[in-house]
Amino acid sequence: MMAATPNEQELAYRPCVGIMLVNMDGRVFVGQRLDNVVEAWQMPQGGIDEGEDARAAAFRELGEETGIASDLVDIIATTKEQHFYDLPPELMGKLWGGKYRGQRQIWFLARFLGTDEDVNIQTPHPEFRAWRWADPDSLPDLIVPFKRKLYRDILQEFRALI
Repeated sequence: MMAATPNEQELAYRPCVGIMLVNMDGRVFVGQRLDNVVEAWQMPQGGIDEGEDARAAAFRELGEETGIASDLVDIIATTKEQHFYDLPPELMGKLWGGKYRGQRQIWFLARFLGTDEDVNIQTPHPEFRAWRWADPDSLPDLIVPFKRKLYRDILQEFRALI
């Protein structure tokens, strides 16, 4: 017998952060996800732990996913509001223990003050198989389709500061 799919209206949004990390040339860090069969790239992002503030979560996630130390990053801006995305129907009720319909994210724009040698995606729990610096305008085309509007919105909000 198949388990009933939860009503998406009953599911919450997972509290998360994201970082648009920009190098001195105005290019944005993207990593190619390990757990995806398609060539999906994304900016560093992840959940906010219970009792953790968003800025601390952003630095933690950046370190966990890129190996970049927090002293090599200067936060320039934070999104004015949270950004939301919904999972597609085939993933809803499957990811994150089936508890969430998508994510609500606070995004940070940060300047990377280090060099490429300071990036190490071979962390204790790697999430990326490859990384690169991308042109900001290419971001929506690199991401999975259900996150494209989110990336366009973040890009629009941060564009003048990149």
